[in-house]
Amino acid sequence: MKLFEAIKRLNHWDKQGRYVFRKGDLAYVFDEQGRTLDQTLVRLTKNDVLQRVAHGVYLFAFSQRIGSATLEHIARNLRRGDYTFESLESALSQYGVISQIPVDRITLMTTGRSGEYHTPYGVIEFTHTKAKAEDIVANVIEREGHPLPIASKQYAYTNLRSVGRNLTMVDTEELDGRT
Repeated sequence: MKLFEAIKRLNHWDKQGRYVFRKGDLAYVFDEQGRTLDQTLVRLTKNDVLQRVAHGVYLFAFSQRIGSATLEHIARNLRRGDYTFESLESALSQYGVISQIPVDRITLMTTGRSGEYHTPYGVIEFTHTKAKAEDIVANVIEREGHPLPIASKQYAYTNLRSVGRNLTMVDTEELDGRT
């Protein structure tokens, strides 16, 4: 695919809010497959149109939407098809329950595999949960402008405890709402 045509198609998707893609998504966007698709991806990456942010995940480098939620978009693409939500230290920090603020890192719970991914936009830490879908849905909050929901304050703490993380940094008064 010609560079100009590829940029035009990616711009179209960007205007619709989509700027992070899996390789299979790009096969659809470019209507290519196999070696042809691989060659297009190599060329677009070399020309800084696409950025390979994780194995099989690409970001449209000219997107107008790159920002604070980009790491979540990448995470969603890495665990597409699994329940994934912000929890543990990331969520508790946002609720003010822990004083430490994770910088360039997001901690997520997922029904998929655990793993850690280092991307140009920060580190994504996935921790597996065996929780049932109905329990997850009942304890997470959808947020405007975020592709991933966040665990409620109590659920994030329950997750932190269940995976054996450090509890000494938790402000129990803030957790219980006594402040």
